[in-house]
Amino acid sequence: MAPPETQLARPSTGRGRGLALVCLAGVLWGTIGPAIPVIHAASGLSPLTIGGYRAFVAVVVLVIAAAAMRRSRDCVRLGRRHWRRVVAVGVSTATFQLFFFVAVLWTGVSITTVVCLGFAPVLLLITGSARLRRAPSTGQTATVTVAVLGLLLVSVVGSSGDDAPHAVLGVPAALVSGAAYAFSAEAAEPLTQRLDTLTMTTLTTGVAAMVLIPVGLVVPWASGDGLWTSDAGSWALIGYLGAVTMALAYALLFTGLRTTPSGAAVVATLLEPVTAVVIAVVFLGERLTVAGVVGVVLIMAAIGRLGRHTKEPAPQ
Repeated sequence: MAPPETQLARPSTGRGRGLALVCLAGVLWGTIGPAIPVIHAASGLSPLTIGGYRAFVAVVVLVIAAAAMRRSRDCVRLGRRHWRRVVAVGVSTATFQLFFFVAVLWTGVSITTVVCLGFAPVLLLITGSARLRRAPSTGQTATVTVAVLGLLLVSVVGSSGDDAPHAVLGVPAALVSGAAYAFSAEAAEPLTQRLDTLTMTTLTTGVAAMVLIPVGLVVPWASGDGLWTSDAGSWALIGYLGAVTMALAYALLFTGLRTTPSGAAVVATLLEPVTAVVIAVVFLGERLTVAGVVGVVLIMAAIGRLGRHTKEPAPQ
């Protein structure tokens, strides 16, 4: 008989549902970009501090959920059994987020988004081919190329430019962020077959929080930035970012990774910049150019192609 965590991880979803869950995670992540400037403007909190508080909220929500579902002991037991991969996923997730925030501060949102989210699927395509010792298929290459081109149009051509005070440092930071994002998805994929979603999300988010919270408090404090605000609206948005865009979104991602290859999942989460652009146009009064519209169409086309190549669910 398979061990308990394997039984819990067996997917019961149909083909394509996993990809839909990953896409939903990307949509939720797309709300982070518009929310952080609103919080910063109202509270003065730096993006790193917001990220630290976001991680804290996510951990609190997940720990309460695990306790309510009577999974706390299982989290401890399975965390010890799979600690190496849990730590790998958690640390790489924290690295991805930290370097993304740093790159945004140094080189702007548009360039960071293109370099980070564009590099991740390309890196997974290359490493996957090297591991299998064969060139990627024409279909895989075309899908990634179309997705990255769409990302380029949405994030750069289809939006206004950003200030880049330290572009020389920001681009390498974005590359590190993209590599960490790709590695986190690659490391998480096999773990999703061994752990149930709640256990995996709680454990890996806990590890990520152990990195994000100290950095989010110590670095701003050393720089003389504020660590607290009395603005209730900012705390409400931070609560949303932690509970929805971290705890829930990563639960959706990990569930989707059971039936969706990591490379495909990384492409599917390119819905993040698409969502951010839609929010900016609908709620913030920004204008989307023709090139931006073409970029959205290309990303949607690439994701639509992924739907025909998702993995079959593991047998019950």
